[in-house]
Amino acid sequence: MNYGMNLLLWTDDLNDQMLPVLEQLKQIGYDTVELPIFDLNVDKYAAWGKRLDDLGLRRTAVTVRTVEDNPISPDPKVRALGVERNKQALDCCQAVGATVLVGPFHSALGHFTGQGPTQDEWHWGVESMRQVAEHAATCGVTLGVEYLNRFECYFLNSAADTVRFVQEVDHPACRLMYDTFHANIEEKDEAEAIRTCSPYLAHVHISENDRSTPGQGHVNWQKTFATLKEVGYDGCLMVEAFGLALPALAAATKIWRRMFQSEEQLARDALAFMKAQWEG
Repeated sequence: MNYGMNLLLWTDDLNDQMLPVLEQLKQIGYDTVELPIFDLNVDKYAAWGKRLDDLGLRRTAVTVRTVEDNPISPDPKVRALGVERNKQALDCCQAVGATVLVGPFHSALGHFTGQGPTQDEWHWGVESMRQVAEHAATCGVTLGVEYLNRFECYFLNSAADTVRFVQEVDHPACRLMYDTFHANIEEKDEAEAIRTCSPYLAHVHISENDRSTPGQGHVNWQKTFATLKEVGYDGCLMVEAFGLALPALAAATKIWRRMFQSEEQLARDALAFMKAQWEG
């Protein structure tokens, strides 16, 4: 199994101050890091690809879309911008050597209309994602479309909806991911949700119910890991946790209190927990 750590615990942008963190994650025993791709500077990511190669760290990436570049907007210009920025994020993935791009890049994060997705929005979403998937294939990157809980997104909120979306996009580069935090809120049965995802499952976020240290909350971990083994999942188990290191990110993720000793301790405890669950 491949074990990873999402860098959003520390930063929303790669910079030289992250080098000691990356070295530490490698020393702790992580195989992979998940890179935030919000700055769409291809040259920057090409340089980081060489650094990560030197450290011996594999990488995946995460990105999001907003109201100004919403791929399901009624405005065709806004949709086109969403597609273009997703393609630019894929170019950054290719430059840095990231094999999977995950996140809620199907629609605008944190934007609501007061109702569920309309038929038009669904059609626009499928149409936009198919264009992105076609570009992903040329970059050698797999899309891991992420569904979110109802308080962060209204477009995709469940495994069943996301599977239907991926099926309608109908492109081999378009798959999905499973996040234990969102599933803990939205799914009636985590095992059935994982089984539903399994034909298209490209990535898994290991995230506790309070977004802090995996294994120290009430997510049903025994069922989660047992079902991932049952369906033959062999991708990355990526820790996604959030803290107070970045005020803007803390505000976006609604983290108002400190819930762990240190980022280093969370990383150590999370890796030990995942290995105990998977290998024990």
